Amino acid sequence: MPYIRRSATGEIVALLHEASPDAQEFQSATTPEVCAFLGLPMINNFAGLDADFIRVMEDLIDVMLDKGLLRLTDLPAEAQRKLLARKDMRRRMQGALDLLGGNDVI
Repeated sequence: MPYIRRSATGEIVALLHEASPDAQEFQSATTPEVCAFLGLPMINNFAGLDADFIRVMEDLIDVMLDKGLLRLTDLPAEAQRKLLARKDMRRRMQGALDLLGGNDVI
C-alpha cells in the first residue's frame, strides 16, 4: 500500500491496497504527500527517528562490549568499520564543540 487515486487536478483523493484502472501509481506510505493526505506528519520524521535509534544501538553495543558480553571482533568486518568510524566522528565533533576545554571552571 498505497496505490494512489488522483483528482483531475492531481491531488490524492484515495489510497488503495491494490491497483485499479484509475489507481496505477504506487507510492510508499511514508512519502510526504501520502502522509499529508492521511494527516500523519510524524511519519515524515523517520530519518530523525532512525538516527535516534542508531544512537541507541551504538549505546547498547558499548554496554555489551563493556560488560564483556560481546567482542568487537564478533561483529562482521563492515559493522566494525562503521561502528569505529561513527565513534571517531563523534569524538572529533565533541572535541570541536568543547570550546572551554575540560579544565576551565565557570
